[in-house]
Amino acid sequence: MRNINIEGMCDEKWNPIIKGIDLTLHRGEVLGLIGESGAGKSTMGIASMGYTRMGCRIKSGSIVFDGKELFGSPKDVLRKIRGRRIAYVAQSAAASFNPAHRLIKQYAEAPVQHGIMSFGEAAEDAKDIYKRLLLPDPDHIGYRYPHQVSGGQLQRAMVAMAMACKPDIIIFDEPTTALDVTTQIEVLAAIKRIVQQFDTAAIYITHDLAVVSQIADRIMVLRDGRLVEENDAREMIANPKEDYTRRLLSVRTLKEDKDLSKSEEDIILEVKNVTASYTGKINVLEDIDLKIRKGRTVALVGESGSGKSTLARVITGLLPPIKGGVIYEGKALTRDLKSRPKEQLRVMQMIYQMPDTALNPKQRISKIIGRPLQFYFGMNEKAREKRVLELLEKIELSERYYDRYPSELSGGEKQRICIARALAAEPDLIICDEVTSALDQLVAEGILKLLQDLQNELRVSYLFITHDLATVKAISDEIVVMLEGRIVEQGTKKEVLIPPHHQYTELLLSSVPEMDPDWLDNLLKERK
Repeated sequence: MRNINIEGMCDEKWNPIIKGIDLTLHRGEVLGLIGESGAGKSTMGIASMGYTRMGCRIKSGSIVFDGKELFGSPKDVLRKIRGRRIAYVAQSAAASFNPAHRLIKQYAEAPVQHGIMSFGEAAEDAKDIYKRLLLPDPDHIGYRYPHQVSGGQLQRAMVAMAMACKPDIIIFDEPTTALDVTTQIEVLAAIKRIVQQFDTAAIYITHDLAVVSQIADRIMVLRDGRLVEENDAREMIANPKEDYTRRLLSVRTLKEDKDLSKSEEDIILEVKNVTASYTGKINVLEDIDLKIRKGRTVALVGESGSGKSTLARVITGLLPPIKGGVIYEGKALTRDLKSRPKEQLRVMQMIYQMPDTALNPKQRISKIIGRPLQFYFGMNEKAREKRVLELLEKIELSERYYDRYPSELSGGEKQRICIARALAAEPDLIICDEVTSALDQLVAEGILKLLQDLQNELRVSYLFITHDLATVKAISDEIVVMLEGRIVEQGTKKEVLIPPHHQYTELLLSSVPEMDPDWLDNLLKERK
């Protein structure tokens, strides 16, 4: 790719996104593309297929694949290449699979449509790829629906689907960002293994230098649509030349501990002996007890399926427990959301992991933030406008965002809008469900700082659900570790993070990628 310039439509005019970047990828090489949100990583990655997302266009440049110019090529030529010779693995496997079709059918779609093999041949081939990716029961897992496998298994099934036509290039777009650390290890190892076995070239897009250092041969750093730095991966990690790259390498500082002397008077919410189930047959939560104190942050950590988000559903009334209950300021809450009075709904708000799906794309920011003001406080239009502008200022966004749609915002800006919407209700407790997992490190740090500043100002309490132990270290006062629906360890940050650890806590801590290109290989050897 030479001198690529890409534009996006915003405010009814074309604005530059990619500004004259060159990219070269050799056969069998893994190229890491890193940078913060809006740097142009994904735009550059998918442009290698001669493709842009809706609202974007390639203005100029050259995209040559195997001697063929893709920029300006007819659609039928590009269709023969996409999926067959260049494949794409998206960040969210759950959003990318069709929930109505089995995994095996979706695996076979590309090779059948491209005339490479029949459905029966593709089904047999899938079993081999599933086995190479260490998916459980590879002969039968393909006959499950997407919702019947875990997040890590679904992400590996997506890698398998990308491999179906044995492509020359795979574009991995943040494939492990939303995964817990133990699942991330599985997926990273699977990606590394499949790329090596098939000598496939890859572009690996991420904001995490520690992750990309495990898999990339060469790294390109992007910022604001421009190339900041490019080098061999090991040299980049050992000796970054640019200040911006060094900032990406920096580690978050630990939060200064508050006075954690325990006072029963400070307890704002208590979960007492809670057991919950979705089907009535298998319990997904078992005898859960925890307390959240005024103005404190409790980090809830554990791998996918451990019950973190289920516990949040119980607290908010979305999933009534079959035993135990939730107590708010000494009074038992009704078990079901529908039977809770408006005031009980107001005091607890939730911020979700994916702002793209949490914000209505057809509503302007003014209406999104203004809705709780109308619902809980009955504010008229003039009062709502004033308060929305105050909330925008509080989350460090200007009044220019008032009339914008979510599609006109970056990922970090959308998440700030979700925070403002929660704050509009003036809650005592905010449940943050993986709110920084899909954000790059620099934007995530900004969100964490904002949350901490708001806590210091408003004394709001947080239940912070996350798999990111760097986030836990940065923001928590107390830590609760969950495994298979049970709490296996809890205490202050110092009590949980200083050895000796519970065996499972030790597994989580040891699974956090380090800024060492040999870390993954050494870890896998140790665990054999």
